[in-house]
Amino acid sequence: MKNFKKIKYSSLKPKQQESYNYQKISSVLAEYGFNTIKLSDDWEGADFIAQHINKKDFIKVQLKGRILVSKKYQNKDLWIALRTSNKVYFYPHDEFLEFVLLNSNIANTSSWKVKGEYHWPRTPQRFYKFINEYLLE
Repeated sequence: MKNFKKIKYSSLKPKQQESYNYQKISSVLAEYGFNTIKLSDDWEGADFIAQHINKKDFIKVQLKGRILVSKKYQNKDLWIALRTSNKVYFYPHDEFLEFVLLNSNIANTSSWKVKGEYHWPRTPQRFYKFINEYLLE
């Protein structure tokens, strides 16, 4: 449209970036038969629910802008929706956590021991072995 201007993601405030990421990820999930429902407040760690058109599969989803593992997400059957540049990864948190604990030293860090979470500003190359299995095209 003549009066519409594309925005720069980097100019958005954190809540605006979350909303932007939700919209982008919802668009990709729609291609796999999922409708999404944004939650106004986290429910069991989920930012949104993805419901498949088969009406049987409901997935609790935590939206992330960077790779992260957290004790508060453990054992909640949560999936992580991660958008990096133009790629969307959609993976189970607990399985990824197991992979990270086996392939890193985070269990010995104060961040993990005290805060109960660990995140990386950029995804370490070795983690792509896991998350590439969950890349949505």
